[in-house]
Amino acid sequence: MTQINANNKMVIRLVVIVFGMFGFGFALVPLYDVFCDVTGINGKTENTAAVYEFIEIDESREVTVEFITRTNTGMPWEFRAQTTRMKVHPGELNTVSFYVRNPASNNMMAQAIPSVSPGMAALYLNKTECFCFNQQPLSAGAEAYMPMQFYVDPQLPEEISYFTVQYTLFDVTARASDMKTKPNPYMVPQPESGK
Repeated sequence: MTQINANNKMVIRLVVIVFGMFGFGFALVPLYDVFCDVTGINGKTENTAAVYEFIEIDESREVTVEFITRTNTGMPWEFRAQTTRMKVHPGELNTVSFYVRNPASNNMMAQAIPSVSPGMAALYLNKTECFCFNQQPLSAGAEAYMPMQFYVDPQLPEEISYFTVQYTLFDVTARASDMKTKPNPYMVPQPESGK
């Protein structure tokens, strides 16, 4: 009888461990997101516009910002940064432009997802205007320029003098709630010049 009780207890423990591991697997993603938000490790940027109030520009310091673009697998759009690299002073408001063209025969909706490397720099990149805040509609065969306005916080650690901002463009046409091609405030007919 004691052997049966010992076996039953062992089975119950193993079942609890299996369910605990299963639950931990589901909890891992939100925990990782919280950890990345707190530490800034993952390179995620804010998805809302920062408000630029004049702050003292640190002209004694230059930070190089590189812009990289790519499209997700199956996304037919042409997508590139008009300015691939620029030197900025912390606190200075800057504008860069990105070119998109929809070569497809149908209207499409896209969403750009940014990431910053090294991840810690994401905490100091403040976007006052960005096409990545909203889904971007583009008619078949159309092209546009999408501006991004940003500044680097003067509190950026001294050891970071170079960082990369990458935008990946995803096709969200199937999930888009409104495919009407209405005027998009983030798309302009002419590129805005960067430095």
